[in-house]
Amino acid sequence: MTGPVSAGLVVWRPGPSGPEILLAHPGGPYWRGKDAAAWSIPKGLVEAGEDLLAAARREFAEELGQELDLELDGPFVPLTPCKLPGGKWVHAWLVAADLDLSQLQSNLFEIEWPPRSGRTQTFPEVDQAAYVAAEAALEKIHRGQRPILEEALLRIGGEPGQDGG
Repeated sequence: MTGPVSAGLVVWRPGPSGPEILLAHPGGPYWRGKDAAAWSIPKGLVEAGEDLLAAARREFAEELGQELDLELDGPFVPLTPCKLPGGKWVHAWLVAADLDLSQLQSNLFEIEWPPRSGRTQTFPEVDQAAYVAAEAALEKIHRGQRPILEEALLRIGGEPGQDGG
């Protein structure tokens, strides 16, 4: 695999009408007000020499909050790596967990905003996270990540009796 590599987690829980997938909405002015094809699994770039699953857990903690990562105890089921249209490869793991997202605490990034203003503003990397019903998640997730979500949903459907905890 060539090109940048990201790693992330597909966290799910059983919901009243089927599985619900945890998705994260990117923060910052470019994503404000966007919903369809704007959400993502919590993921980020893998550092040189870093274990892929360790990177996925680190990114989850950075994007959603360290305490939430501590509540993930696996098992972590590897999904097929997916190449995004821009050339980045995403490695993802499926894990069941019913997390309290009310304490979302994302890391921050700075950009010049408004563009060419000379002013720098700080924004959260993730401005919201939510469990989303499977059908809605397929609409909300970035199109390039859709194969990851589709495989995750097939795996969940193939594991009857899993309680999500």
